[in-house]
Amino acid sequence: MAAFSYQALDPQGSESSGTLEADNARHARTVLRERGLYPTSITPLGENQKGQQRLRVSTAELCLLTRQLSALLSAKLTVEQALLAVSEQTDKPAARSLLAAVRSEVMSGYSLRAALDRFDDAFPVIYRASVSAGEKSGQLPYVMEMLATYLEQQDALRRKMLQALLYPAIVTCVAMMVIIGLMTYVVPRVAEVFVQSHQTLPLLTRLLIGASDFLRNWGLWLLLLIVAAVFAFRHALRDDAVRRRWHRWLLGLPMLGRHLRSLDTARFASTLAILVSAGVPLLAGLDAGRQVMKCLPLKDAVALAADRVREGSSLSAAMRQARTFPPLLIHMLASGEATGDLSTMLARCASLQQAEVENRSLTLTTLLEPLLLLGMGGSVLLIVLAVMQPIIELNSLVK
Repeated sequence: MAAFSYQALDPQGSESSGTLEADNARHARTVLRERGLYPTSITPLGENQKGQQRLRVSTAELCLLTRQLSALLSAKLTVEQALLAVSEQTDKPAARSLLAAVRSEVMSGYSLRAALDRFDDAFPVIYRASVSAGEKSGQLPYVMEMLATYLEQQDALRRKMLQALLYPAIVTCVAMMVIIGLMTYVVPRVAEVFVQSHQTLPLLTRLLIGASDFLRNWGLWLLLLIVAAVFAFRHALRDDAVRRRWHRWLLGLPMLGRHLRSLDTARFASTLAILVSAGVPLLAGLDAGRQVMKCLPLKDAVALAADRVREGSSLSAAMRQARTFPPLLIHMLASGEATGDLSTMLARCASLQQAEVENRSLTLTTLLEPLLLLGMGGSVLLIVLAVMQPIIELNSLVK
């Protein structure tokens, strides 16, 4: 049987939608009519993800679904039964459609890994590779539990970073709005008074009036130019050579470079730890770990290390020759290879790198907040001084 998404009308004319399983589209229409519904659209879910509508779920929803699948598989339910139970449990239409489509592929004879491959937009590389290893080793429930933990940790790290950047972003937006309001509304009206007085204005006041005139006359064009530059830069980053140079420049920055390096190292170590513990071959794990990284120079270093491992080198020696990754990762790899417990050392390294990323993010935001406040206060102070100087000079002349 195949899974279909449908849109239909009930006898009262109200629209309804959902998913169902049927042998074909004709059978699906028959099932809907038996339910008292009049189908208006029937779409095979297996084709949905290759067409215009792609089936995707949020990271938080994927974590929950994976955790539920792990529990049901541990309770000795089959993959088809577990997928059906989770799809009935969730109240998210997108998740229900995705699980129904995956279950349809499994019931058609595909393995769970092959079914997930048909929806690669929803399931990351590490997810599909780990499921494949779990199926081959017979430890699918354990692998799904590890995947759920990994996804939760990555989602928690992303949320912490967003929360750390939220306050500075709000302060920056408020500061820009205040300064633009002063420059485009307050300063022009004060400038009119100064011009009518025919007095020689201080340099700071003249500069302020000139900046105000520029913003009022060319501010919109300047905004359009900035937006166009941002889009042009994003388009340029589609080229691997440009993006590689950009990432190399970012990695060379004093604080941000180390932060990005630690973040990618945590991703790589977490991914490789899960795959190695699930029984995935090391070269396949390195390829999957490389794909979850963001910085191209680091991805290139992993690719070169994989080539050296393929030639017979140890992983720690290959990674050390790259001279790109933190020493902590190299020493953990060497220790794991010496003790035969590589996955544990990788997981410990990932935990340490993630803690370092969180601490550095907290430090950066702690430093950034007062700097933004000082910048905002300094800008407002300059505007106030530029406005008050002519007034003070005029009062001195009157006296």
